[in-house]
Amino acid sequence: MTTAPTVESARPQKRPEIEAEKRGNAERVLIGVFTGVPFLALFAVVPLAWGSFLGWTDVVLTAVFYLLSAGGITVGYHRYFTHGSFKAKRPLKIFMALAGGLAMEGPVITWVADHRRHHKHSDKEMDPHSPWRFGDDWKGLAKGLAWAHYGWLFDANRTSKERFAKDLLNDRDLVRIHKAFPWLVAVSFLLPAAIGGLVTMSWAGFLTALFWAGFVRITLVHHVTWSINSICHTFGEEHFSVRDRSRNVWWLAIPSLGESWHNLHHCDPTCARHGVLKGQVDISARIIWAFEKAGWASDVRWPDPERLAARRTERAA
Repeated sequence: MTTAPTVESARPQKRPEIEAEKRGNAERVLIGVFTGVPFLALFAVVPLAWGSFLGWTDVVLTAVFYLLSAGGITVGYHRYFTHGSFKAKRPLKIFMALAGGLAMEGPVITWVADHRRHHKHSDKEMDPHSPWRFGDDWKGLAKGLAWAHYGWLFDANRTSKERFAKDLLNDRDLVRIHKAFPWLVAVSFLLPAAIGGLVTMSWAGFLTALFWAGFVRITLVHHVTWSINSICHTFGEEHFSVRDRSRNVWWLAIPSLGESWHNLHHCDPTCARHGVLKGQVDISARIIWAFEKAGWASDVRWPDPERLAARRTERAA
C-alpha cells in the first residue's frame, strides 16, 4: 500500500542558494594574487610613464584590450549572459564569453550566478556584495564599502550555479569556456605582450606591453567594475524608483562603458541600454546597437518610454 504525497512533499524543493562546498584557502590566495599583483603595478605607473617605458604601441594595446575585456564584462557577462538583454548568434556568444574571461573577474558561469543572486537580494542580507551589510553609520558604511568593492571576493560561501545559472550549465560552449578560465588568464597577460614584442621587434616592447596592457589594464578593469558594486550602491542620483540603493554616478560612465547608470539598470534589469536620459553616455549600448545592425544580435530589449516614464522619481521628472 502506498501513501499519497502530502502537499508539502509533492511541491518541488528549491535548490539552496549557497553551494555546500566552501571556498578554500588556496583559492583565496589565488584570488589575492591575481587581483592584488596587478594593483601593485599602479605604484610604478608615474615613474615609468615619465621615462622611456611608455610608447604609442603600449597606449593603443592598453586601450584595445581595455575595451575588449571590459566590454566582455559589460556587454557579454552582464547584459547578455546574466540578463538576456538580447539574443546573439553562436560565434558572438562564444566571442563575448572569451572576451569577458580576459577581464580576469572569474569564470563566466560563476560571475553570472553571483550577479543574479545580487539582483534577487539587492542590498539585503543575501546580497553577496552590498555596501550596507554592516549598517548605516559611518563605521558600518566604511566597512561595507571595502566589502562591496573587494572583500566579498574572499567570502567562503559560493553562490549555487545550479540555482542561479542552470541555463548556462546546459550550454556546452559556455561550460567549456568556463573550465578554460585559467588559460584565458594566461592569454590576458601574454597576448598583448606578444603583440607588443612583435610590433616593436624587441623584448622591451614585450615587457612594456605586459606592464601597461597586462597588469595596469587588468587592475583598471577590476576596480572600475567593483566600483559599480560599491560606489553605485552608495552615492549618486536616483532618477528611477527602485527597491534598493542603486544610484547613477556620472563620472564613472565612460570608464565603466555605461554601467554606472546603475539606478536605471536596477529599475529595468533586462534593458539593453542603461543610460536612457539626455547626456547619459552608454558605450555598451552602442556596441549592442552595432551588433544588431551587423545582424549578429537580435531581439534587443531597448528602453520602453512608457515604462521609463512610469518609474521616474518626482525629483527627476
